[in-house]
Amino acid sequence: MNDRLKKQLDFFIELDKMKNLYRQTYILHENRKENDAEHSWHIAVTAFLFAEYANKALDINKVVKMLLLHDVVEIDAGDTYCYDAAGNSTKSEREEKAAERLFGLLPDDQKKEFYGLWREFEDSRTDEARFAAMIDRIQPLLLNYTKDGISWKEHDVYKDQVLGRNTDYFKESDELANLITTVINDAAEKGWLK
Repeated sequence: MNDRLKKQLDFFIELDKMKNLYRQTYILHENRKENDAEHSWHIAVTAFLFAEYANKALDINKVVKMLLLHDVVEIDAGDTYCYDAAGNSTKSEREEKAAERLFGLLPDDQKKEFYGLWREFEDSRTDEARFAAMIDRIQPLLLNYTKDGISWKEHDVYKDQVLGRNTDYFKESDELANLITTVINDAAEKGWLK
């Protein structure tokens, strides 16, 4: 086996660990939380599905690559619940260290590409990264809403917290921003958000 393939296989094996990393979002048709692999697949498909609502022309393949790679770091860093202030205070440092190790398993060209896509997503400055971030936020929001706000109620989440997490990305899609606002307002009216 050549060295390049060996490195790629090492990364491949590490990726399987995403199937055992559980998030705070429940899946709709069972009483369990989704894992990182399920989340990554779902948001990748969602990006293709909702691409037509982006306010700007996008390289949707780049968006999908970012969405498939951005949570790989959670293999080492763990999933940090978006409304966990203490966990989020150390998240960047933990994830950077994880990115260096995990993408470091790859051949140099793929290491550079994958780390670059992960970094672009995290920095959230390009149109593709910002749209990807919006999709990453809308998927758990819609699942949670469809499941009667189960995770919001478990964690005593406030309407202002959910708005604060999403509002910065509203300019990426007028249509999706309207959807998010409608969902959040309705969840608050139903008492699912404080």
